[in-house]
Amino acid sequence: MTHRYWLAALLGCGLAGVAASATAAEQTEVERGAYLARAGDCVACHTAPGGKPFAGGLEIESPFGTIISTNITPDPDAGIGNYSRDQFAAALREGKRADGANLYPAMPYPSYAKLSDDDIDALYAYFMQGVEPVSEKAKESDIGFPFNQRWGIGLWNWLFADAEAFEPKAGQSEQLARGAYLVQGLGHCGSCHTPRGLLFQEKALDDSDDAYLTGETLGGWWAPNLRGGGDSGSGLQNWSADDIVDYLATGRNDHSAVTGEMTSVVANSTSYLSDDDLQAIAAYLKSLSRGADDEQEAQSETTPEQTEQMLTAADVADKPGARLYLDNCNACHFANGRGAPQTFPSLVDNELVNADDPTGLIHVILAGARMPSTPGKPEALAMPDFGWRLSDDEAAQLATFVRGAWGNHGGEVSADQVAKVRENLPQDLESSKPDFQD
Repeated sequence: MTHRYWLAALLGCGLAGVAASATAAEQTEVERGAYLARAGDCVACHTAPGGKPFAGGLEIESPFGTIISTNITPDPDAGIGNYSRDQFAAALREGKRADGANLYPAMPYPSYAKLSDDDIDALYAYFMQGVEPVSEKAKESDIGFPFNQRWGIGLWNWLFADAEAFEPKAGQSEQLARGAYLVQGLGHCGSCHTPRGLLFQEKALDDSDDAYLTGETLGGWWAPNLRGGGDSGSGLQNWSADDIVDYLATGRNDHSAVTGEMTSVVANSTSYLSDDDLQAIAAYLKSLSRGADDEQEAQSETTPEQTEQMLTAADVADKPGARLYLDNCNACHFANGRGAPQTFPSLVDNELVNADDPTGLIHVILAGARMPSTPGKPEALAMPDFGWRLSDDEAAQLATFVRGAWGNHGGEVSADQVAKVRENLPQDLESSKPDFQD
């Protein structure tokens, strides 16, 4: 009996140890999945303002109507709790729901198709075990005919989606391969930064095509060219790898600060990535060659030195745009237009300032902007809005001046363009207007 007792005890301890190890392994998988979900920025699209994480309900405007994001919590009725691992993988890689219906391509499955099996497993573990179920089902999308016919998306997928997993290039370093995997796959950077075709497809899904990451205007915001290699002196070519890391980690660097949709990306996703992954992304972007931009051929009104001298001397009597700059912008961005590193972004060679479409710059002038609060830079520095004090014509003159000063080459802005942006702004822009009443 004594031998049997000790044998049973030893077996019991062994089984308990195996169970504990399995539990620890499962927890590690869930934690890795949570990190990957951060890298994929899943929470940004699948969380409505003021809503519960991943419960859906976010309204996404598209050329075809309003797409409302779905509930991807593990609730079995309202969410994806009944999805098998393979059904989950099909949703990510092929844009297929569990019932076989096609998802709208607002879901970046053309990019997520590059995910590895291991990363799919970790994401599945996280969404099934690490996310709180929410029983509220999201509303249906409001898409007009014929685009609301999901079967037709199958043809779009056949034409434009590529369900091939990521493969590193021959001879590519481990760091560059990791960066390419994150940018092309989980980060789905091309969804915003790659030009779109006639049927709203990305013109390239990876760097095998020179169109990849060359910039696009979406929702009124310019998503700039991210190709940082070469020496033509444009955009990210002037940034170091550390500049890119700072921007992704904190939403600011010595050159610029985030605005528009990228604010959410930094706040919810890239600011939580490891330094190794951020360095890999930066190295990959700097490896992509970028030729001289056609817009660089446009002539600037003045050189950086001429603009600074004119503003310093306040010689602006016949230059209404320059006068408006001195009255509204000079205190933070200074006569040289370069602002203060990590605090007030430079306006010189700024992608938003020089974009073909000035909508984003107009939006910032009228509505202001706020940097995200991140683990590395918790202070959410803000630029005030000036829509309450500038007329459409004044805002246009100011934007035109900034887009032509210090060697910039953005071109003129009209009062009509300002009026169109103002029409789509929230109605509470009077909030920062000083109250001089007793």
